[in-house]
Amino acid sequence: MASDEILRIHLQELRRGTVVVASLVALRHPDYGYALLQRLTEHGFPVDANTLYPLLRRLEEQGLLTSEWNTEESRPRKFYRTSAEGESTLTRLLEDLAAVQTSMTALIQGVER
Repeated sequence: MASDEILRIHLQELRRGTVVVASLVALRHPDYGYALLQRLTEHGFPVDANTLYPLLRRLEEQGLLTSEWNTEESRPRKFYRTSAEGESTLTRLLEDLAAVQTSMTALIQGVER
């Protein structure tokens, strides 16, 4: 049982940063919070609403997302979109993620650097 809890904690840590990257990728097309939550879950990035909404606010405050309210539907919804600065940051994050993956693969395969 203890090992299950340890694994859960490490998986949570591993996924924490990837949710930022996944959100910036997904929000290249505008979407509202709940739809993003569903989309991320469908693509293997399960995230709790209590984690996602503060993350969206933080990314917006950092200038990585823009938002606007859609009041045309019966219930107003805040739509988010990756900003130009968010795209630039995402490009760097994806490059780093690819480098980490390459390094991890080499380490696993025992390749000397």
